[in-house]
Amino acid sequence: MSEREDSRLALHWQILIALAVGTIAGVLINPGAIELPDENLTVSVTAMAEGNADSQPTAVFADVNDPAGLETVRRRFGSEEALLAAFPGLTDDAVGDGQTVELEVTHRSIVITETLGHISIDYSRRHNARPVTSSVKASTVDELPEHWQAIYAEHGGGVRRKLTAAAKYGGDLFLRLLKMITVPLIVTSLITGVAGLNNTSRFGAMFSRTLGYYFVTSLLAITTGIIIVNLLRPGIGADLPGGTEAVLAGGDQSLTGILLGLIDNMIPTNPLRALVDSSFLSIITFSILFGVFIIRTGGRTADTLREFFEAAFQVMMRLTMAVISLAPIGVFCFMVYATASQGLAIFGTLAWYMLAVFLALVIHAAVTLPLIVKLVAKRSPLDFARAMSPALMTAFSTASSNGTLPLTMTCVEERAGVSNRISSFVLPLGATINMDGTALYEAVAVLFIAQAYHGDVTIAQQIVVAITALLASVGAAGIPHAGLVMMAIVLQAVNLPLEAQGIIIAVDRVLDMCRTMVNVWSDSCGCAVISGFESAAAESVESAHAPAE
Repeated sequence: MSEREDSRLALHWQILIALAVGTIAGVLINPGAIELPDENLTVSVTAMAEGNADSQPTAVFADVNDPAGLETVRRRFGSEEALLAAFPGLTDDAVGDGQTVELEVTHRSIVITETLGHISIDYSRRHNARPVTSSVKASTVDELPEHWQAIYAEHGGGVRRKLTAAAKYGGDLFLRLLKMITVPLIVTSLITGVAGLNNTSRFGAMFSRTLGYYFVTSLLAITTGIIIVNLLRPGIGADLPGGTEAVLAGGDQSLTGILLGLIDNMIPTNPLRALVDSSFLSIITFSILFGVFIIRTGGRTADTLREFFEAAFQVMMRLTMAVISLAPIGVFCFMVYATASQGLAIFGTLAWYMLAVFLALVIHAAVTLPLIVKLVAKRSPLDFARAMSPALMTAFSTASSNGTLPLTMTCVEERAGVSNRISSFVLPLGATINMDGTALYEAVAVLFIAQAYHGDVTIAQQIVVAITALLASVGAAGIPHAGLVMMAIVLQAVNLPLEAQGIIIAVDRVLDMCRTMVNVWSDSCGCAVISGFESAAAESVESAHAPAE
């Protein structure tokens, strides 16, 4: 190692500095919300029941003379009493008669978010002091509604937003580099690891232990989240803004559909197509089978294939290290964009919800998983966390467990001392199906929304949320905001309106970063646990074959 390389600051310190500097820069760049004049505006709200008589009562807001009003905004209520309490102007038979009252529009503001090739305008206002939000998105200014084009012409653009867009582009480039190396790294490392076992019975034991670890830790994470929600009750009394009527894809899936879909995804009809589409479950299944049948084939063919994939894996690791050296730049760009686009004001409204998610994640990451590492893997949790710190900070900044996978594998092998045979199997599988942080987050978020709409949630509903969150987290992709898409399934399971997701999107990025770090930390701890089991099994075999004295 040269003196220049030796004197260079350690990668995890570079990433930490990039995190701090990027956050500060983003806060300074953030233009904040733009206040709009109220101008004595009003809207009308109509009480109605959609579908049938048993449907939840719905308040339908229709803009009367608000020129900045977007499409009709709907908000469902858990009971007619809750709707009447929200709008005192309505009488007891409001839902049956479809009564309408007018509301005063005040506190109007917009937040313009720009990236290269994308414009998003979030419109917030109060209807008789109750917050309502909606948004409009377009690729170009010309695609915006006419009134919004005028607002954008007055308030859009500027140096700050151009810097935010540039930071987003720089972060996306880094993420593309990570994604570029992920698939070939998974294939070469997994085939090399499985084929290197030289014994399919050893693979079966490792596979069952890994799945057992994933199931137990995910269940513990969800249980922790549910306990925290019941203790803090963050949704009780929360004054949530209404969402738009948009329904996210996947919300109509049943639990059986989710499970069958996962099984289908594990068996690729075309392995090459799975590689192109980055379908990780399919890639993992085919790579494992390929490695297993290299062992079963044996002879010169097996030796040739092992040498080929070992050589390819070495090349991919060199390429991975080159990309990882750019991590501080990518982390800086991501943090600038995250703080510049989100700002700090939104955190006040959802403070208790964020606290519930954060506290549950901290308990799982700092108590549950370290205890497993200490008691099961027989390793120091603090030393292991220190070894994994570059991967954890990168996961936090990028909010992508799949994107962080190359760095996670590097840290586990080179800094934590886990063999490639274990890491090449446990980590790619974990990045696909082991989402402790995502499962916990979905359970907390859904129960928070349920509390806001219905008050306290029954035990039966909480059990449904727990089971659905576990399955949905397995199906969630390791990319930013994937949990939001899968949450539609959990919301439907307890009959909550899908548009309620619009409430928490504003703070999702920060929580996404936290839960992704927990996802990666859980995967890493899994490597330590499986490594401990493998070492114990090897010692047992050696003892059994030792000559008697």
